[in-house]
Amino acid sequence: MNNKQAAGGELAGKVTLITGAGSGIGRATAQLFAREGAKVVVCDLNRAGGEATVAAIREAGGEAVFVEANVALAADCERSLRETLAAYGRLDVLFNNAGITRRANVVDTSEADWDAVMAVNVKSIFLMSKFAVPVMAEQGGGSIVNAGSGWGLVGGKDAVSYCAAKGAVVNMTRAMAVDHGPQKIRVNSICPGDTDTAMLRHEAAQLGLAETALVEAGNARPLMRVGQAEEIAQVVLFLASERASFVTGSAYVVDGGGLAGSA
Repeated sequence: MNNKQAAGGELAGKVTLITGAGSGIGRATAQLFAREGAKVVVCDLNRAGGEATVAAIREAGGEAVFVEANVALAADCERSLRETLAAYGRLDVLFNNAGITRRANVVDTSEADWDAVMAVNVKSIFLMSKFAVPVMAEQGGGSIVNAGSGWGLVGGKDAVSYCAAKGAVVNMTRAMAVDHGPQKIRVNSICPGDTDTAMLRHEAAQLGLAETALVEAGNARPLMRVGQAEEIAQVVLFLASERASFVTGSAYVVDGGGLAGSA
């Protein structure tokens, strides 16, 4: 990426904050946003992963800073917004991407695992948005994209806490869109299907499967594969950009046809 490319990008001059940007979909989105001219605040609890994302963006000629934060804690979320404003003076796009999964049914899910999944997948969106919305409202608008899931729209086996959390994300997104549309803040969610990330491989391990088992299971989808993080990032870019200027309250399914039905 060079300065000429950045100046003409879809997010040229925009300040973006991405949680869980140290790996997977978050990292792919951070790099794509930077290529499209955005200044990127990389937020993650994993310092090594977050700094690696920043280094990759800077090496490609982009602009990024790292903020270490536990997005399940109000103080860390508030500090993330303060550091964003200190670095760049505004916030145009918030991508609430951080998430975890614990694969088990309701009987086998521990209270600690339930609380952790809800904290990272749902509470973090509440907290980050709580502090971001006033900033966006004061500057005249913005875009928030929340990470839902196909399992926020339908149920899935041995994933009760994750399904509950992502269902909450999808409907919380709709409520936020209703509340903050008058402030010119658009709020949408993405609902990816299985995506080839470290999280998917860790999920397979939780189920006692081979590392690549869930990747290979993507062959049963209409497009006969799982998604790539960069493909999910493209949809986040669309929702963050002015191309989606009349889109709010939507749940965008990005799953290779997994929810469309069976052959």
